[in-house]
Amino acid sequence: MKIHYRSNRQLHRYLYGGWRLTDELKIKLDGKRVLLYLTFKRDFEVTYNPNNVIAVDVNENNVTLAVFKDGGLSDVYRIETNLGRIVIAYSERRKRITKGRSTRDREVRKALRKLRERERKMDIIYKTARIIEELALANNAVVVVGNVHRGKRRLINESGNKRLTHRIHQWSVATLVRVLGGKPIHVVEVSEAYSSSTDPFTGNRIKSFNPSVIRTAVRGVRRIRVVKIALRLTRLGNGLVLDRDVIGAINIGLKYLSTGGSPMALASTGPHEVRLKLMTPNQGPTPPTEIKAIKIH
Repeated sequence: MKIHYRSNRQLHRYLYGGWRLTDELKIKLDGKRVLLYLTFKRDFEVTYNPNNVIAVDVNENNVTLAVFKDGGLSDVYRIETNLGRIVIAYSERRKRITKGRSTRDREVRKALRKLRERERKMDIIYKTARIIEELALANNAVVVVGNVHRGKRRLINESGNKRLTHRIHQWSVATLVRVLGGKPIHVVEVSEAYSSSTDPFTGNRIKSFNPSVIRTAVRGVRRIRVVKIALRLTRLGNGLVLDRDVIGAINIGLKYLSTGGSPMALASTGPHEVRLKLMTPNQGPTPPTEIKAIKIH
């Protein structure tokens, strides 16, 4: 049986980029269409410096990255994914479409298919994974992520709210980890227990966080837009004020580095300066916008 395919850039990248086609073929019925999924494989030689780490803390609306070079904290990135807000928005749209009507209704099914929630979320996840991959390759680093499966189960068990449980299920955290696993980088999962509630500089327990909102301008393709960022700040033992997600990313990196000794986020002597760099999935690893609220000396 001969199947004619429509030429596209993604297929050409796999056909002529050193990938080889496997015998695996997946068939899916989509209404009157039949979708065929081809599988390509490629062998990569992954090299990395174990003292260079990209620590990834995945949250509901952002992915925070702490970059360690030679065991010391170097940079912090915050990728605004807004996946949590997207899940809530699509949930409300589905409620309006199905209100007083059955999901078996032809017009309802057609309207639900047009939402394309999964496609939008997967686009954000793939772009976020691409940023992490580029940072890991540029720094010859290992990517360390928290054990999202265990954390997700704990949040579901502790939550008695059905809407929050739905948001956790739609979080797509595990999908990001799976996409990273298919990249030519070394990915390690570590326990993220108490990573957001422990002072990375003193090891003491953090008692509370204070909510804060800042606004910053982000240059897009056509215009400059204002982004509102919700932070949860606390003052650490050394007088430094940090966001909860940044603390989580730093502690995840320190947990991996601690297997080879007793690392410190910063050296005990000498001046230091680390800025939290704001990014969006559509921007590369060198964003023009920085949140200058974090300055370590």
